[in-house]
Amino acid sequence: MPQEPQSLSLASLGIQMPYSMQAEQSVLGAALMDEGVLNRLISELEPEMFYSEQNRAIFVQMRQLFSESEAVDVVTLVDALALDGAFRGADDAKVYVARIAETVPSISNVDSYLRIVREKYQTRRLIETARAILAQSAEEPDSDILLESAEQRLYDIRSGQGKSAVKTLQESILEVIDTMQKLSGADRDKYAGIPTGYSYLDTVLTGLGRSDLIILAARPGMGKTSFALNIAANVARQQKIPTIIFSLEMTCEQLTDRILSSTSGIDSQAFRTGRLNNSDWNEFAAATQLLYDVPIYMDDTSGVSVPEIKAKIRQIDQDPKKEKIGLVIVDYLQLMQSSRRTENRVQEISDITRNLKIMAKELNVPVMVLSQLSRAAEKASGRSDHRPQLSDLRDSGSIEQDADVVLFLYRAAYYNTQAGEAEQANENEAECIVAKNRHGETSTIRLGWDGAHTRFTDVDAYHDY
Repeated sequence: MPQEPQSLSLASLGIQMPYSMQAEQSVLGAALMDEGVLNRLISELEPEMFYSEQNRAIFVQMRQLFSESEAVDVVTLVDALALDGAFRGADDAKVYVARIAETVPSISNVDSYLRIVREKYQTRRLIETARAILAQSAEEPDSDILLESAEQRLYDIRSGQGKSAVKTLQESILEVIDTMQKLSGADRDKYAGIPTGYSYLDTVLTGLGRSDLIILAARPGMGKTSFALNIAANVARQQKIPTIIFSLEMTCEQLTDRILSSTSGIDSQAFRTGRLNNSDWNEFAAATQLLYDVPIYMDDTSGVSVPEIKAKIRQIDQDPKKEKIGLVIVDYLQLMQSSRRTENRVQEISDITRNLKIMAKELNVPVMVLSQLSRAAEKASGRSDHRPQLSDLRDSGSIEQDADVVLFLYRAAYYNTQAGEAEQANENEAECIVAKNRHGETSTIRLGWDGAHTRFTDVDAYHDY
């Protein structure tokens, strides 16, 4: 093993690396005796999982012989190890290999040996991570960066991800075949995109893709928060998929008011004033009963960062009494904080969107992030209307670059009061413009808008895609 820095050596910390020499030797010996065990060993273990340098060298040579379609036995292994350098010579290698082949307690217990080797390796990784955090804390003054680094290191250990392995096209084809079989099977809902509850939008997007970063952008007052809450309620109620909403602008109570107003059909103004008539109270009671057990989580922390979002999601995911989060909604991007401090807001937004995409991929859930648009659509004289474009995304071009899907909300009636409008637009019409779709076509989806109850609806008569 490499020498530890004197200031933070394991010996100085009173820590001894845990390992099981017997378990390491037993899995190697079992692999020499049984080809089936060898296949498992190659697919389930990595060289770094062996603490002993000699055991690690034996595994590396086993894997090399296996990849070259050579026999893996005592003779071929000793011959390969003679040039490795882990042993003083061929005689030492021969004695050691013969001993591990002869002293395997029982091949039938190989599962237990493999488990011990993996567990000891994971414990060593935890110790090394703790030491790395100590070393970093002595040099890095920014506590937010330290927390993000520590959380990511621990998350990699728990999830077993680390660095992704290079895959061949053949391996990827087999994975695609497996996915296609799952999508056509009885449990397809577990693997398909998550339906939003808006049929034509789902047709274009094939649902909200797992691991996708979805940007929902609009000018203030267009209803992007309402649309996001409508989708959250649809996903949680109809699909029973746990959904979490991070609201940086509104309180949890305000979000709940909107969800209840949309579900019950009670005027949102009545919710704000508390002036409900007898009929409203009946509808209110029915809505609360309908929504009471719906798996929606809300967090109204101001200025939340991506590391904080990930930490809160992990707390839920690791709770054995709760189902894992299946959809994340953040309202909205421009109010978020970056864990990396910079005076350049464009760089800060770029850092946030990049980390949101990484989070979506790590958690394998769709992450919908609301975003403000610049006033370009309202100021540009060369445009025939005010419909937003990708260039209108505010603060950074990285928003478009990092996003898998970009949706714009547009209501022509929003501009009715502006001078020069030829005719008044219908107050109850809206559009969801799919401006970017990494997985398919772009299109415009016609929606109905019910401002009194802050809800969007499908409009069956209008769609073009």
